[in-house]
Amino acid sequence: RLGEAWEVAAGPVAPDTRLGAFRRGVLEVEVRTGVLMQELAQFQKRALPAKLRQALPGVTVADLRFRAGAW
Repeated sequence: RLGEAWEVAAGPVAPDTRLGAFRRGVLEVEVRTGVLMQELAQFQKRALPAKLRQALPGVTVADLRFRAGAW
């Protein structure tokens, strides 16, 4: 469920991301490039958890943590 909700919330950048751990309301997201990581962290960090909460009622998504990933 979380993966599907992330794809909808992230939109066109979803293929360049991969979900990591989800602990205590914090979702870790691996991002393919540093530029995209900066974009998500600075401009999308407030909107994305709200979209996830809307798509997943009853699931608390308090914060997102982005990190560079290589896959």
